Amino acid sequence: MTVQEDIARAVEVMKAGGVVLYPTDTVWGIGCDAASDEAVRKVYAIKRRADSKALISLVGSRRMLELTVGDVPDSVSGLIESSSRPVTVVYPSGSRLAGCLLAEDGSAGIRLTSELYSSALCLGLGGPVVSTSANVSGCPSPRFFSEIEEEIINAVDYVASYRRDDITPSLPSMVVKLLPSGELLTLRP
Repeated sequence: MTVQEDIARAVEVMKAGGVVLYPTDTVWGIGCDAASDEAVRKVYAIKRRADSKALISLVGSRRMLELTVGDVPDSVSGLIESSSRPVTVVYPSGSRLAGCLLAEDGSAGIRLTSELYSSALCLGLGGPVVSTSANVSGCPSPRFFSEIEEEIINAVDYVASYRRDDITPSLPSMVVKLLPSGELLTLRP
């Protein structure tokens, strides 16, 4: 299967309300259509995670980011462009997202990904894709596909073929919160 066929199959599954296991710009993730309440609830169930803990979403282009969060301040753009690591930004609000992806204050965690597979998933879906580590909540995040528990693999509707053998170390994303003043508060350096 080519990577394009793999991505097309994953997108098809997400469009049908399914959950996929896929490589991201950080670790392997569990994901779905971020606009589907039902699919997002499946992700919470697979992770055995309380829905009071918001999940982040990935977007595959600057335009998709703006459609999801509105204007992106220069402070955020500069950080994303200059950082050597992926950057997750907690924006004051988000649209085109399932209600359960928003924190109690209405904020939404979004990361603009340039990684081939995860970016193509977002672009193929035409909107944000949920991205949460491929583990049961409270357990260590798997660094590589080979570390993902069978329970997780068996619980999703589709498992990507791309990068299964990749053991390149990755770093978690930096996490910052965009404050009403336009300043950035670092939540995870």
